[in-house]
Amino acid sequence: MEMTAVLTRAACFIGIILMGYLLRQAGFFKPEDFHVLSRIVLKITLPAAIIVSFAGKEIDVSMLALCLLGLGGGLVYIAAGFLMNMRASRDKKAFEILNLSGYNIGNFTLPFVQSFLGPMGVVITSLFDTGNAVVCLGGAYSVAAMAKGEGKGKPVVQVARTLVKSVPFDTYMIMTVLCLLGIRLPDQAISFAGIIADGNAFMAMLMIGVGFKLSGDRSQMGTIIKILAVRYGVAALLSAGFYFLLPMPLEYRQTLAILVFAPIASAAPAFTADLKGDIGLSSAVNSISILISICCIVAVVGLVL
Repeated sequence: MEMTAVLTRAACFIGIILMGYLLRQAGFFKPEDFHVLSRIVLKITLPAAIIVSFAGKEIDVSMLALCLLGLGGGLVYIAAGFLMNMRASRDKKAFEILNLSGYNIGNFTLPFVQSFLGPMGVVITSLFDTGNAVVCLGGAYSVAAMAKGEGKGKPVVQVARTLVKSVPFDTYMIMTVLCLLGIRLPDQAISFAGIIADGNAFMAMLMIGVGFKLSGDRSQMGTIIKILAVRYGVAALLSAGFYFLLPMPLEYRQTLAILVFAPIASAAPAFTADLKGDIGLSSAVNSISILISICCIVAVVGLVL
């Protein structure tokens, strides 16, 4: 796929976000509709997209190291969010931990990798995203809940409970095990999931647009700038480290250098809503991160390929 086609796809993502925002402004969507859309994404379309991305892929046990890299990248952001807000209020600490962490790979970055690096790039991306799923589909939420004072029980148990209840995370685990065992789902099941998965990117971007809202408070802009500056500063360091230092084949290093510039996880606004946080601010951070990631990914693709 040529660069023009990639930029066109990225522009379409932005257009869908804008459409969701304008439809809410026009009264087509009500504020509470965000919760309905988020449930559809987290429990239906995203799991279907995960099934399709793993379908027919062969995974070697040694490749599971990629899962650890995905997990490690997310943990770095959780730690950064915690350390930056040691003296902040519990609400602010929880918000920044949740909205700084996780990569939006399934909805956004996977199409870029698929276009430039082909089937092997998709396998590498899926394994990296399996580790990332621990963070963005339950781990960051659990830590944020505990930071806010809502977590109950031991931290490890709390995180485990949240992950087990996460439909996307359970789907990742099941599909990874099936691929390791060489078990393939029936073609009919994959076809059914494929139809649902085709709507995943649209639903995720529409959800972000519907939730987008800024109060006009200057402190919000300061929060956005701080989160995104840390996010992409760390991403630049990880990208350079993965590409130049990892003892892996070139294709692996190229893919990882691109993946770390993925936008903030699209599930973050939905989890922010569950914690009764600022949904509008979360959606704004998420939307702006998409714009920045488009520029960064296109630049990195030009440098490493």
